[in-house]
Amino acid sequence: MHKKAMPAFWMIVSCFLFACMGVCVKLAAVDFSTGETVLYRGFVSMLIMAVLALAQRIPLSTPHWRLQLSRSLSGSIALACYFFAIGLLPLATAVTLNYTSPIFVALLLVLLLGERLRWPALLAVLIGFIGVALLLRPTLQPDQWPGALAGLGSGAVASLAYISVRELGRVGEPEVRTVFWFSLTTSLVGLSWTLATGFHLPAPGQLMTLLGIGLFGGLAQLAMTRSYRYGRTVVSANLSYATVVFASLFGVLIWDEAMPSSSWLAIALIVASAILISLATRRPGSPAQRAPASSRPAGD
Repeated sequence: MHKKAMPAFWMIVSCFLFACMGVCVKLAAVDFSTGETVLYRGFVSMLIMAVLALAQRIPLSTPHWRLQLSRSLSGSIALACYFFAIGLLPLATAVTLNYTSPIFVALLLVLLLGERLRWPALLAVLIGFIGVALLLRPTLQPDQWPGALAGLGSGAVASLAYISVRELGRVGEPEVRTVFWFSLTTSLVGLSWTLATGFHLPAPGQLMTLLGIGLFGGLAQLAMTRSYRYGRTVVSANLSYATVVFASLFGVLIWDEAMPSSSWLAIALIVASAILISLATRRPGSPAQRAPASSRPAGD
């Protein structure tokens, strides 16, 4: 494969693996609480990052613990909301709502950091919210609304994590360290939730599904890291929405999730909005700027 095509290849691999993680979460949600799935996701990823840090001789102690704490807590809450949404919604719907985070990031950049958005970015935000309204309003059953609100919440809270990720990248924190602390926090959040709701001893087949959540998520993180490290940020970031495509295919193949044409139009609007925002907010003259490996806060 041509060297220039490798970053795109690794991002597509990452998207496929993140979608596989979503499949494992949805399968596990039948028998296990959200806390338990979050616990397995965080613990396995924490082990992977600890091994990587040891191999690369990267110390796990951080001088920027406030930023790490902000990123880790917001990312863990977003992940818990995301997993809860997957258990109640069609997989494609849950994944799409999680991918609304760029829309909220654009708003937070204005509200918290005082950045000005150009009219293309504002138009993209409007398109995104139209897509969200179209996706939620006509198709959801009453018992699915908690999942829908959690999915939308995962996108909103993940935007807070993204702001912290951006600041961590600016101060030079290694991505392995950042993902380790996020994974450790996620493990503690999942453990606390599990202790409150009860732990279910998994059968061998169920254990494989639970471990798959952490394994697929960890491998997806590594593939995404490689894509961002060697590719152009804007290309890698926009290719990341292939996760929605893979999740849609898995939903149809495994659960026969039939959605109306309005839902597919809504998904297309949300993905287009996120891509347009990334293009409109990119600083001129920096097309090859690298993004930190943990720039997908709720999915990493």
